[in-house]
Amino acid sequence: MTYLNPRKLLLSLSLATLSVTAMAGPSILDIRHSISDDNVVAPESFETKSQDLRENFFLKNFTEEAEQGNPEHTRGDAREYEDLLSRLPVEIEMPYNSIVGNYIDMYLGKRRDLVADMLALHNYYGRIFIEELIKENLPLELQYLPVIESAINPNAVSRAGAAGLWQFMPATAIGLGLEVNSLVDQRRDPRLASREAAKYLKQLYDIYGDWSLAIAAYNCGPGNVNKALRRAGGGKKDYWEIYEYLLPETRGYVPAFIAANYVMNYYNKYGIRPTLVKQQLVTDTVSVDTRVHFNQIAEVLNIPVEEIRMLNPQFIKDVIPGDSHPYSLVLPSQQVLSYIISEKAILGHDSDLYARRTNVQPGEALVQESTNAPVNAEIAQDVPEKKVKKTHVVGRGENLRDIAKKYGVSATDIKRWNNLRRGKVKEGENLIVEVYERELPASVPATVAEPVAAAESRATRAQAAPTQTAVAETKSDTKLASTPKASSSKTTSSNTATPAKKTQSKAAPAKPAAPKSVTVKRGDTLEKIAKANGTTVAELRKANGMKATESRIDIGQKLQLPAKGTSAAKSSTAKKSTTSKKKSSKRRR
Repeated sequence: MTYLNPRKLLLSLSLATLSVTAMAGPSILDIRHSISDDNVVAPESFETKSQDLRENFFLKNFTEEAEQGNPEHTRGDAREYEDLLSRLPVEIEMPYNSIVGNYIDMYLGKRRDLVADMLALHNYYGRIFIEELIKENLPLELQYLPVIESAINPNAVSRAGAAGLWQFMPATAIGLGLEVNSLVDQRRDPRLASREAAKYLKQLYDIYGDWSLAIAAYNCGPGNVNKALRRAGGGKKDYWEIYEYLLPETRGYVPAFIAANYVMNYYNKYGIRPTLVKQQLVTDTVSVDTRVHFNQIAEVLNIPVEEIRMLNPQFIKDVIPGDSHPYSLVLPSQQVLSYIISEKAILGHDSDLYARRTNVQPGEALVQESTNAPVNAEIAQDVPEKKVKKTHVVGRGENLRDIAKKYGVSATDIKRWNNLRRGKVKEGENLIVEVYERELPASVPATVAEPVAAAESRATRAQAAPTQTAVAETKSDTKLASTPKASSSKTTSSNTATPAKKTQSKAAPAKPAAPKSVTVKRGDTLEKIAKANGTTVAELRKANGMKATESRIDIGQKLQLPAKGTSAAKSSTAKKSTTSKKKSSKRRR
């Protein structure tokens, strides 16, 4: 019987163990710490320009830039990074490798200013992140995910179309129940987006049971992570084991997340002084169930409109469409009660500037009593128009409504032409107003309806009879403005008009027959047509077979005029007869 030497047996076992280990390949711990990649793609947030980020209202008004001293060292080495990462009180595993080290160096090097600003922004938004993560019982180190997603900028938009602090794609956001439309993009809502991001991260963790894989899936979607798991094969379920099968941008995502946690915790060791917060911004919310514009809130409550935008970036057009369903409006806490008390005044403030039509008929002119001037009556048909820019100097006591009424345009247009944010103008301010002028050929008589403002002014001065029409002084170039200023309008008085008619009767003794019909033009109403033709609305309706309550007419429609001798005509003749008798009796006296 042969006995083996114990020493030889021990040596044989050791060699066999080493052989099996070599065949099995490196352990997962070795891969996590030794992996390297020269083709990794950095997240877009690394491209954020500090000067653009500083346009944020919070950074501009609630913080001031700290003086950066001369640090003893601006970067560490691999051993220091690994040691400090291991000391972080975190649930998510954060190993060190060269890829993580490269990202840490980027933050501590050329991105130092960005880190300083993100620390200040985190002072406000970080509280929201933590509250929503705690509600879902998630690791609080996830509060630094927006650092690599958006550089903590709620208005960030990626090249692929992701938006907000958590960079949701539209389809993902809608799938999570967030609203995305022309007026509201809740991907930008700090509170709602953080709430849905926390729920989504929890769902991803429930799928993979590993936070690194869940974070990777947040970046590229579960489909791409599942594809990488299948390609890796062998039942591998660790992020670092499937690393080489992931998309290039996702391969850099988890290392960047680890680096973000490092710099947001250890920034002071490398001489980074966070942008100083001069004043804490304390906010509250109020429910808004009516349509309201930011400018209305800003002007009544005396809050900068930029502050309202910063607190409510989800309302991308400065409009809260609360008439569709209630929305939460975030305001400084001391202004919430003011809003509730002043809501009626807010909704009524410049309401005409933000009014919308809820019913309009084809061919109908836009008429808003408070914003649009009445359209001038009877103008020669089929005459070409051209746009002309005029300069109006704001007079004492004038407002946008007065100016709009004078030119026959809307106050909203005047604001747009002059890039006005508010609805107020100052005396002496020059405003551009665009009007349309008609060029009348020589064959067209220069007879137009007198502008309303001029008619009212003349009626006040002279107490004249009807002022529906007046003869304008024909200029040499035969150009006539359809919406001239009241002050520059020149018309002949009623006393002058009478001899003119006599002269005309000598030249043309045969008086033209009265028209039997009239064609409806833009701005016409039954009342206007009736008044211009010496009849009543009732008689006009009767002549055209219209109901007693019917008032709709269309541009181009022909209306029959009541025959002479109707009650309206008789009434008019009787009035003229009575007036002439009174005048003759005065002369006899």
